Amino acid sequence: MKIIECPRDAMQGLHTFIPTQEKVRYLNQLLKVGFDTIDFGSFVSPKAIPQMRDTVQVIPQLALDGTESKLLAIVANTRGAAEGATFDEISYLGFPFSISETFQQRNTNKSIIEALNTLEEIQDICQKKNKTLVAYISMGFGNPYGDPYDADIVGKFADILVNLDISIISLADTIGAAQPDAISSLFDSLQKAYPHVEFGVHLHSIPESATAKIAAALKAGCTRFDGAIKGFGGCPMARDELTGNIATETLIACFEKEKIALNLNKKAFDHSLALASTVFLDN
Repeated sequence: MKIIECPRDAMQGLHTFIPTQEKVRYLNQLLKVGFDTIDFGSFVSPKAIPQMRDTVQVIPQLALDGTESKLLAIVANTRGAAEGATFDEISYLGFPFSISETFQQRNTNKSIIEALNTLEEIQDICQKKNKTLVAYISMGFGNPYGDPYDADIVGKFADILVNLDISIISLADTIGAAQPDAISSLFDSLQKAYPHVEFGVHLHSIPESATAKIAAALKAGCTRFDGAIKGFGGCPMARDELTGNIATETLIACFEKEKIALNLNKKAFDHSLALASTVFLDN
């Protein structure tokens, strides 16, 4: 079971800038927990996401010795990918590809066709620089804009991503619209169609429906889950009312109920929970 902890997603929508040293302190605490991956920062325009403007300053201050957690950074164009790929500390570059034309324009200022071309260029950078590209299918369970959506459309674009030799694809419920049955059926069908691809889920949810969504993904065989401690965050480009991330502590509780081994440092996780309240609620 892989838990991808997403402090970047939790932080990016905050209006008050979190000081660099505070980010570093929080990230270094997360690195002690034993998460598979930390989605820690991004190489995007500081005008679009001002909260992440200090990612380059954060990297050299991270205590990576002694941790098995890997770093993932989000990029939105080839310039960002080229910059991110220069850092040996980073294992993964993530690109938010949307099957909603409206959201792709809002999120990356590109059409779907332009985004696919960019994705191909980013994949080339990753392969040359020994990075792994993680493609997110944003609005993977529907959208509020009236753009065409059904499971066949998701499958069509998944096939395009697979043909670009992308080996990790995360289905993103960007606005928290997914119902458990849809999560289970979509994940199951894609996993069966592309058994060599690692599919994951990046779910947003109100707390009351989070457990059912996690259970649906587990039922379909998902072993890669994105989360954020205390459920902070949500995509600032999606719409004005943000639906938070799935809380990492909820993920852990569900996995433990199913007796799934996680091998996390519980003491370090508890310290992370306490620190999160300071980092996010004070900003």
